Amino acid sequence: MLKTIAGFDRIGEENAFAVLARATQLASEGRDIINLGIGQPDFKTPDHIVEAAIKALRDGHHGYTPATGILPLREAVCADLHKRVGAEVNPDNVVIVPGGKVTMFMAILMFGEPGKEILYPDPGFPIYRSMIEFTGAKPVPIPIREENDFAFSAEETLSLINDKTSLIILNSPANPTGGVTPRAEIEKLVTGLAAFPDVAVMSDEIYAQMTYDGMEHVSLLGFEELRDRLILLDGWSKTYAMTGWRLGYSVWPDALIDKARKLSVNAWSCVNAPTQFAGIAALTGPQDEARAMVAEFDKRRKVVVEGLNALPNVTCRTPLGAFYAFPNITATGWKAKELASALLEEAGVAVIGGPDFGILGEGYIRLSYANSTENILRALKRMDEFLAANSKV
Repeated sequence: MLKTIAGFDRIGEENAFAVLARATQLASEGRDIINLGIGQPDFKTPDHIVEAAIKALRDGHHGYTPATGILPLREAVCADLHKRVGAEVNPDNVVIVPGGKVTMFMAILMFGEPGKEILYPDPGFPIYRSMIEFTGAKPVPIPIREENDFAFSAEETLSLINDKTSLIILNSPANPTGGVTPRAEIEKLVTGLAAFPDVAVMSDEIYAQMTYDGMEHVSLLGFEELRDRLILLDGWSKTYAMTGWRLGYSVWPDALIDKARKLSVNAWSCVNAPTQFAGIAALTGPQDEARAMVAEFDKRRKVVVEGLNALPNVTCRTPLGAFYAFPNITATGWKAKELASALLEEAGVAVIGGPDFGILGEGYIRLSYANSTENILRALKRMDEFLAANSKV
């Protein structure tokens, strides 16, 4: 019998795709399913971005590109970061990758092995822990607490570091909670990290341009004292409604950039050429549609929070970033994954159970408000009727 290495017995997955598959199956059977589970904008990629890819194909850009991406795109990334964050980035430190997860994969592979510890947010994006366990490193949760508005605590994070810690993963604005960590807390963390100069940091900032209520996104790229050990993760998927294009980027310190390049050569060679030209158009072209999308998410956010807080025994903090709400359903008496499954199967509403995002996710469910206001209101009505008829308290 074939036997793979032990790492594959430890690897997890992202259950949002399993929920999507089940919701799709139920819809194919004639059920009316409202999907608030999957985390992707319900908008089309702006036309000027699509046209840039088509033009690239017609212009003959059909071959390999450098493993780190074409220079004009890396330069566009640097210009965009300078405009948004004020940081000077060398294009030679940028790697264009097929989506955001790839940067997680590379960073965790570089720093994860038996005997090491990697800190990651919990509740957090499930691939963090999955990849850490794959490498044999010990996953150490950074608690993301509702009472902190789902911002991470610098003091608590620093207290978890020891001589086995090789990497810290941070995420703000955050999936699944919608939390945004304020500047004062980030500055406190950066100051404290001075005592741990050998610990690398990966900052997942894929939702950087989705904040609300005047909340500031504070990029770790803006702290010069971290630059020699900081890996930045960002991309086009959320900001420009380009999830299916599989286009992301990462910024690497000098000590790691050649390792990242070699991993690129070994794993995917390069990102397809026309998509890279689309990425240039996204960054350098008009931003109106991207801003309009966030403005629409903001309107839906208010509808979602008001509706969730009106449900029996449900409370919901107002998310300050991304496009997720993470309501507390503890008082309903339901376990989170059990409730998520029942809502899908019986009420036709797809959501994700909190434990799919970590061991501290029990008592919560995640809703994406990347769906129309009409569908959100229909889903909330179904949830209200279901909870009223199926009380466990």
